[in-house]
Amino acid sequence: MRKRFKHRFYFALLVSLLLFSQCQKEIVPEPFKPSNSHEAYVQSLRSAGLAHTAIARDWILASENSMKNPVDMEPPFEETFYVDHAAAFAVAYHFSVIKGQRVEIDVAFDGQKRCRLFMDLFRVRGLTYEDWRLVASANNNEKHLEFEPKQDSEYVLRLQPELLRGGRFTVTIRNMASLGFPVLGYDSRAIGSGFGAPRDGGRRRHHGVDIFTKRHTPVIAPSKAYVRRVSESDIGGLNIWLHDAKRDLHLYFAHLQTQEVEQSTYVVPGQRIGTVGNTGNARRTPPHLHFGIYARGEGPVDPVNFIKKIDSTPKDITADLNVLGHWARSKQSMVSLKASTASRALEIVRLNPHSAMKIQAAVGDTYRVLLPDGLSGYVPSRDVESIIESLATQQAGLIHEVREAPMEQAVVVEKINGGEEYAVLGHYERYMLVRTEKENVGWLMIPTEPGSSRLPE
Repeated sequence: MRKRFKHRFYFALLVSLLLFSQCQKEIVPEPFKPSNSHEAYVQSLRSAGLAHTAIARDWILASENSMKNPVDMEPPFEETFYVDHAAAFAVAYHFSVIKGQRVEIDVAFDGQKRCRLFMDLFRVRGLTYEDWRLVASANNNEKHLEFEPKQDSEYVLRLQPELLRGGRFTVTIRNMASLGFPVLGYDSRAIGSGFGAPRDGGRRRHHGVDIFTKRHTPVIAPSKAYVRRVSESDIGGLNIWLHDAKRDLHLYFAHLQTQEVEQSTYVVPGQRIGTVGNTGNARRTPPHLHFGIYARGEGPVDPVNFIKKIDSTPKDITADLNVLGHWARSKQSMVSLKASTASRALEIVRLNPHSAMKIQAAVGDTYRVLLPDGLSGYVPSRDVESIIESLATQQAGLIHEVREAPMEQAVVVEKINGGEEYAVLGHYERYMLVRTEKENVGWLMIPTEPGSSRLPE
């Protein structure tokens, strides 16, 4: 009896241990799945054990800093910038887009080696970039993005080449109407009655725009669409309903003279679907097309921004591109550093004559520059000159340390002895940008010892 009880006890204990072991399975986190190419690249650096290297840390930091300090611009916009293959780089652009517009972004690359470029578009929401939503990314090896916002929004575009790749990049950002104009040979100047205008003594509102043209002027499809209805009504007269599935928009064409498409067929952009008339309740008005847009969940929306032609050609870049990535200086007069290229842009600071700056990019006839203190902004290219020719040549009175940056803790590039000469290339606060006899370029604190050379005026 005792033996049988002992066996039962051990059997029960074994079952308990097995059940306990099943309950104590190790809990492991879900594997990280990147949602875009940029995240995948960062993950590949971590997987390869490179994330803690200086250059990888700088690359990740450059990405974050670009998002914290995006360049403010307004489309159409075109900028050419230079990337040093040995330095981590990223740039971000902040701009607004109106519902009804389409934005196209293209990047051209001019370099000796093929370069992978990460293009990511974020919708701005919240106070910090961590709250922004990634809405689009370019596919691998593509340098093109296009999108249409569902509502008026602000966006930030981040561009970042992979590590150890550099060259000259040109980014072009254009905005344009997302739909074609629905009357052949005309544009928004033919709109005579706008969205929301009172009707029937103010009892209702106009749910579209009226485009006045000659009778029998062709009416064309503004986009690829499905012909949902071809009908006639007391108010709209001869009318056509199209459904744009890509944008989930219902397009309404009323007061037509003729209907030239069949229901349940498809049309392509620019295809003739009818002609302008004044049927329905428009019999006592001049011939015109009533064009309306209806969005799911919203009802009627103003068609103007969907069809209004926009100048999408950016200003030509006339500034010299050969100085990109190099040091330069302001000329003899005071120069205004501005936040953007807009005519009413905020002035960040006034630069003294011969202030040294790094040329980052060119837009039209202006340069985007980086000051030694980290401030960035735009200056007219006519107010900037190269440092190839020095301002003056001076002789060191004592041993001086030429540093990589204008700060005491910066790395020493070279030590110059008393009696050696150096060329002064520009100024910044208590420092001079100099070129030594060994052709090194760096920063030298302005000498203060008795008998030393003074800063050139």
